Amino acid sequence: MKLLFKQRMFSWFDSYDIYDEDGDVMYVVKGQLAWGHCLKIYDAGGYERGTVKERILTFLPKFEVYEGERYIGCISKEFTFLKPRYNIDFNGWHIEGSWTEWDYSIMDGTGRMVATVSKELFHMTDTYVLTIADSANALYVLMFVLAMDAEKCSRE
Repeated sequence: MKLLFKQRMFSWFDSYDIYDEDGDVMYVVKGQLAWGHCLKIYDAGGYERGTVKERILTFLPKFEVYEGERYIGCISKEFTFLKPRYNIDFNGWHIEGSWTEWDYSIMDGTGRMVATVSKELFHMTDTYVLTIADSANALYVLMFVLAMDAEKCSRE
């Protein structure tokens, strides 16, 4: 399954549209006024599916992830040189990125590929292609990519 992740051009808060391979909106992400990043994820029908919320006052960036109201894990950036790396306390997943921070791999605890994420260049806003091995993981992969993008935006 592939998803196209596009940031909206003119928005006061972080907001994104997530499209499927046919160009249909699968999810809408809306940023909320909060101390740190707080992103709410809605399905195409307008129902809230998840939240990505930045933890404040941590040494390295951390984001809590919720499916509905249920806490499912935390994504935290590791201290590394050259290649970014994130740990997720969800299903043993971890994320490794390229030194350019344009391409990422999300792997499970056994090293099996869960998803790949590639940044498309030459767009006015952040645009990523998410290739997800199992469509049942689409929402989780999306939430982790939102956290990585928010962390990058905080540095810029």
